[in-house]
Amino acid sequence: MILAAIALLGLLMLGGVLIWLSQRDGADSQAVADTMRAAGCTYRTTKAEGRRHVRDGTNVKYKVFPPTSGNHYAVPVVWGAYDSPVEEERVVHNLEHGGIVIQYGKDVPRATVDQLREEYQSDPNGLVLAPLPQLGNQIAFTAWTHLAKCPTFDKDAFETFRDAFRAKGPEARRIGDLAPGSAN
Repeated sequence: MILAAIALLGLLMLGGVLIWLSQRDGADSQAVADTMRAAGCTYRTTKAEGRRHVRDGTNVKYKVFPPTSGNHYAVPVVWGAYDSPVEEERVVHNLEHGGIVIQYGKDVPRATVDQLREEYQSDPNGLVLAPLPQLGNQIAFTAWTHLAKCPTFDKDAFETFRDAFRAKGPEARRIGDLAPGSAN
């Protein structure tokens, strides 16, 4: 009888923690949405599109651009800043690990790209920075099931997005394990 009561108490506590976490994530999303929109960005939370590993070279069709979830290659992109585009099918794996991906279009001014690099360098763990020419004059921030697109770079809006979602993917890693040069 005592063991059954302890087990029931444990289940109730676990349920409470899960409810608290789901409400907290919703509050994070709302705070991010408000901040991003105030900065002139669009923001949306998307439904997860799956998370299976597929063979390298497989062309995965995503419903969201840039993708925020979905099937992806088994090996993620090495955490870092890039001068050329990265494979979307690979970078989705970084999102699954709790990463934040910053991508910018071909028409984003060089001064803005320099601002993005500076922000990346100030706190690079768990970040991938890369061009994505198809974005045109927009900047995109992605996390697992979260997407913001901005016409300009707003440091406060980006930091709000990063701080809300970094290290929170479905296979999240500790931020310290997502150091530049690693492929965790």
